[in-house]
Amino acid sequence: MDEPHIEQATLEDLPQLTDLLIDLFAQEGDFEPNRAKQMRGLRLILEQPNRGRIFVLRQNGTIFGMINLLFTISTAEGGFVVVLEDVVIHRDFRGRGFGSRLLKHAVEYAKKKDFLRITLLTDRVNEQGQKFFRQHDFYESKMIPLRLILNTGG
Repeated sequence: MDEPHIEQATLEDLPQLTDLLIDLFAQEGDFEPNRAKQMRGLRLILEQPNRGRIFVLRQNGTIFGMINLLFTISTAEGGFVVVLEDVVIHRDFRGRGFGSRLLKHAVEYAKKKDFLRITLLTDRVNEQGQKFFRQHDFYESKMIPLRLILNTGG
């Protein structure tokens, strides 16, 4: 049996990644699971590595965790920054430190690539998630997120 290891996701991982996102979005207040949308979004990242990276926790060919880094530019920081999304560990593997391993890997990757900041959003009601990120030196911004949905087509 292989030890769990972190690696970059590939297009072949699309079905397993989509399953993890379906589980994640079933828990979030702002989103509804939609297999076609989640698969399309993942594919957009995987097909264009300049858009971001998806790292996975894999054991014996099975993915049980993922983290998604999207690349953008901040005029405030004067350089490249990361938007961190989709941190999810399969429910059967939670509470074992795998989320911390993935997050630390992502932070080290961002540092190595000279990104200047990592920003993330978490649900206001997800106190456990907020606590997790604070334990990893993330802090609450004075900014508040606002959204404008432009196209609701599937």
